[in-house]
Amino acid sequence: MEKNFSAALAHVLKSEGGFQDDPKDAGNKLPDGRQGCTNLGVTQSTWESFVGHPVSREDMKRLTEERVARFYRHKYWDAVKADELPDGVDYLVFDFAINAGPGRAIKLLQSVVGVPEDGAIGPKTLKAVESITPATIIQTYTEAKEEFYRSLNAFKVYGEGWLARTDTAEKTAYTLLG
Repeated sequence: MEKNFSAALAHVLKSEGGFQDDPKDAGNKLPDGRQGCTNLGVTQSTWESFVGHPVSREDMKRLTEERVARFYRHKYWDAVKADELPDGVDYLVFDFAINAGPGRAIKLLQSVVGVPEDGAIGPKTLKAVESITPATIIQTYTEAKEEFYRSLNAFKVYGEGWLARTDTAEKTAYTLLG
């Protein structure tokens, strides 16, 4: 629900953390070959795309929660139509969209609610979501996320962190149930 964006963003930013420039993190590789960085969960590449011009490492270090809120709202919250999802489910899908992309987050939701996985939330998806309790969606979605992460080659490096975030996201989603 729309009223949940600020709370959802606050929870996400706790999970995302601050500045990092881990060269093993694929998100820190810029398309032009430069080594990038990430701050507040925003990769340099996605920030450059959002603002429409290259940014420096120092620009990335100066990002604030207030500056990235519009980015998160547009690129992830609105992209997964979180305002139209039930409390708790909105946060869970938003959180996964940030980590795995809006299309994958939507397809996972569609899989959980039993509709064709086209990566776009429309009337059929929303109707299916409404027919299942949010608690059931949260549980099933979380199990599917874990399975997805375990299937990735990078699980050996990042799996522990991904599963910890999945656990935190699930617990947070339950606390947001209306």
